[in-house]
Amino acid sequence: MKLYSEIHRPQFHFSAKENWINDPNGLVYCDGIWHLFFQHNPESKIWGNMTWGHAISHDLIRWEQVEHALYPDEHGTMFSGSAVIDHKNSAGFGKGAMLLFYTAAGDCVLPERPYTQCLAHSTDNGVTVQKYGGNPIIGNFAKGNRDPKVIWHEESKQWIMALYLIDNEYCLLRSRDCKTWERFQDLTLPGVTECPDFFPLTDDSGSLRWVFWGAKGKYLIGSFDGSKFVAETETLTSECGSNGYAAQTWSDAPDGRIIQVSWMNKGLYPEMPFNHQMSIPVELSLHGSAKDVRLVRWPVKECESLRKKTLRLNTQQIPGWKSPLVIEIQSDLMEVSLSAVRRASGRLHMSIRGQAVIIDWEKGELVYQGHPVALPNSQTIEVLMLIDKTSLEIFLNKGLVSASFPFLPGAYLNPLELYSDGQQQLEEITVHELASIW
Repeated sequence: MKLYSEIHRPQFHFSAKENWINDPNGLVYCDGIWHLFFQHNPESKIWGNMTWGHAISHDLIRWEQVEHALYPDEHGTMFSGSAVIDHKNSAGFGKGAMLLFYTAAGDCVLPERPYTQCLAHSTDNGVTVQKYGGNPIIGNFAKGNRDPKVIWHEESKQWIMALYLIDNEYCLLRSRDCKTWERFQDLTLPGVTECPDFFPLTDDSGSLRWVFWGAKGKYLIGSFDGSKFVAETETLTSECGSNGYAAQTWSDAPDGRIIQVSWMNKGLYPEMPFNHQMSIPVELSLHGSAKDVRLVRWPVKECESLRKKTLRLNTQQIPGWKSPLVIEIQSDLMEVSLSAVRRASGRLHMSIRGQAVIIDWEKGELVYQGHPVALPNSQTIEVLMLIDKTSLEIFLNKGLVSASFPFLPGAYLNPLELYSDGQQQLEEITVHELASIW
């Protein structure tokens, strides 16, 4: 079958041409190009032989997979990491060099070798990548320490690295040249391991806040002055679904945007040449202030370029299951949005290509495949769903709650039907048929 037209191939999410992928790595924007490096096994559809794959895009939506960037070496296989643009030539590879930081997973090569942190660079916008001759740049702190996330902190004029250690423990390091690093603070993110991220956002009061993020979509919001991160919230949850993991943000994104993408794990791709996919990129912002601040995730505006055909329905009374409301659109790829006033009881059922998404008003939950997602505490619930061949992403109340799920269709007559237990009124329903990026 023609590449990218396979029956279970995601059509507007990135997936590798073939074989296994997991964490997004080295996310960086440079000279009009969005770079997506990713954990990849070039030899098999199962995990192993970790190598950095590489894809590029001009719009965050349509991707082209190019040559692999990093292959295993004497230090280990190539585990997760990050990338930045060295505008000031602090590392000595030239102004504007792309710096890539990664974990060399030593014991995947030799059992006695530890995990260490390494550096590579590119002076041609990622076309060719060269490993630093002085690797590793950071030795071993704890068994399996990994996933270096590096950012530039302008106020203190230094590079900051967030690094996973062990269990729920992380640390922060600093450097002037990206080669010599000092560990200066240890952090705990309860219930979370792996894949830290660290980035600033402005809250509704205009205050600059810092977000410390972990692989499971849990995070802390606090302050950072270049020498200490101080958490000002309890551990909060942003990803409420079952398969969003290892999310990372792009460095050097234009216009100050903070754009994030996740690995969608636990998906099913029966007898496909590839295994797993990435989420849709989302833009991050903060809602609220002080201790009531929360992270908001919303699909990037570039997603609108996928819309082909639109159907809008105004106020609708949703009938019972014997005569469901059938939405007159025939597509595997959809963007569905609706608005409903909260009820005291009953349920709203949405059948999407034969799979049920249920809003249980009494329990205050949205449920998919037995996985509950708590509804926002508001009188009106706004729902946005992005439906691809093998994934379902849900955003509630402009992204205050977000959840991603693996998806395979069931049997159905119509791609989209709605029915309710009791009387249910929807204020608005909008459905966009979406185009393939391939």
